[in-house]
Amino acid sequence: MSQDPHAEDEILGKAYDARLMRRILRYLQPYWKLLAVALAFLISHTATELLRPYITKIAIDRYIATGDIGGLDSMVLIYLGTVIAGFIFLFIQTYTTEYAGQRAMHDLRMQIFTHLQRQDMDYFDRNPVGRLMTRTVNDVETLNELFSTGVVGLMGDVFIVFGIAGAMLWLDWKLALIALSVFPVIIYASRFYRRRAREVYRESRLILARLNARLQETIAGIATIQVFGQEGKMYDRFQEINSNYRNVLLRSVRYNAVFFPIIEIFSALSIGLVLWYGGWLIGIDGLQAGVIVAFIQYLQRMYQPIRDLAEKYNIMQAAMASSERIFTTLDTQPVIQNSAAPVMPARLRGAVEFKDVWLSYKHGEPILKGISFTARPGERLALVGATGGGKTSIVSALCRFYEIDRGSILVDGVDIRDWDKQALRQQLGLVLQDVFLFSGDIASNITLGDERISEARMIEAARRAQIAPFIERLPGGYRAEVQERGSTLSQGQRQLLSFARALAFDPRILILDEATSSVDTETELLIQTALEELLKQRTAIIVAHRLSTIKNADRILVIHKGQIWEQGGHDELLARAGLYARLYDLQYRLERQNGANTEASTDSGPMSADQSERS
Repeated sequence: MSQDPHAEDEILGKAYDARLMRRILRYLQPYWKLLAVALAFLISHTATELLRPYITKIAIDRYIATGDIGGLDSMVLIYLGTVIAGFIFLFIQTYTTEYAGQRAMHDLRMQIFTHLQRQDMDYFDRNPVGRLMTRTVNDVETLNELFSTGVVGLMGDVFIVFGIAGAMLWLDWKLALIALSVFPVIIYASRFYRRRAREVYRESRLILARLNARLQETIAGIATIQVFGQEGKMYDRFQEINSNYRNVLLRSVRYNAVFFPIIEIFSALSIGLVLWYGGWLIGIDGLQAGVIVAFIQYLQRMYQPIRDLAEKYNIMQAAMASSERIFTTLDTQPVIQNSAAPVMPARLRGAVEFKDVWLSYKHGEPILKGISFTARPGERLALVGATGGGKTSIVSALCRFYEIDRGSILVDGVDIRDWDKQALRQQLGLVLQDVFLFSGDIASNITLGDERISEARMIEAARRAQIAPFIERLPGGYRAEVQERGSTLSQGQRQLLSFARALAFDPRILILDEATSSVDTETELLIQTALEELLKQRTAIIVAHRLSTIKNADRILVIHKGQIWEQGGHDELLARAGLYARLYDLQYRLERQNGANTEASTDSGPMSADQSERS
């Protein structure tokens, strides 16, 4: 049976897990002084809550019953003082708790972010972006809600309940037992409610995950949906999931609609018992009327935490689920680790050698099969072949994005497994066809915020990359805003910016995903000029899509089904009449056909105009 792809995110453990709670509390350990202050003021606030009904009792029995108005004024002032003190205590307790919680959650978010940056590419292949966003933002926010509302609120509720029970027993133990006699029924009803609430919560989270996934998929594919006229079908699918979600939430509403009135009924029943038995005690035992009033106030305060049970339980349950997912993420260590004594040379010559390299993304399904070649310092090496043949996998293996199964890759004679990963990648300039630009400005996209790159070096890199004239025409120049993923720039402009970035970082080994396709002729000329500048005095590995662009490569490797099928210079490979020659001939014929079609469509324009004039 297939497993729901969203179930992993929403399967819930216990509503309270001591092991998880201990790990969560470690993030609060640096702020234990603040928490001690918060606890002290929480107890103080609880004391003011317990004191007010007793003040009411004294006011009635000692002053109202005797007509002592002066004493009554004193009691009113004391009561007002407890209200003001309670406000101050609650403010300090809430502020310190929230402050400590926000600091702890800030630390946790930074730990998750740092941990994710160290993960291998395989980890990101297995985990969608939305899931990782949820870990870093939503799940951490759920834990923050646990600290600010759940745990502290629960502690306050415990103090209130036990404090009230103690106060009532102290005032009159017989009346207290009568007042508390309905509590076993309330406890049973609460347990029943918790079980039902847990089932509904779990089911609602599963359906919500599917609802979000369906919405995200629909928005991402809206163009395809509209082109093929599938709006109605998408509506029906979303309607089905949305209806299921509504029905589950309505079940939750029904449980709440039953539970809360039950609590109100038993609260009223407790007060009725106090009035009945208390009135009887006044007549036969001399019980003071103020005690009954105090009991009523205590009971009203005592039932409030029970009414809050639903919210507290859901917060605790969500927090345990979120913490389980967060710690699962943090416990997943990168497969690719630095050696015990990593190599960190300051400068490279740029020699690259593959020795019988095998690579698999899935066990038992090798993508690279015994790849062996050498790139000398300063040599231009081109990789060509059909899509899926293994060209990008060779690049990924060199950058150590994935760990190879067997064989070795040497950079300047040193196995990349002995290199420091970060030091190795700093010497590899990776320029992709799909250029990624960050939101910010032009300058930060060239330097990536690296303080080692001066402004003069950045401007010189832009000039050599043929992008400086365009940048200088922009309002703000190098400080001009770049929107997310560079959406306001053309493909050619983004490509030239990526060349400027590579020139600014000055790597010894350059890896290029050739990107002169789908740009106009003028931009292609700029890119070719910038490319020649970029390739000077560097070892270059060029993944080629258009064979006409790598005629001047020192050596061409034809990659087919994960193996090097043939290698040599452009003319040499054409003369062999092998796979490269067939690929080149096929691409040449397609280009000629496209050119003929373009010419024909251009000629048809004037003919249509002439026909229009004749008519």
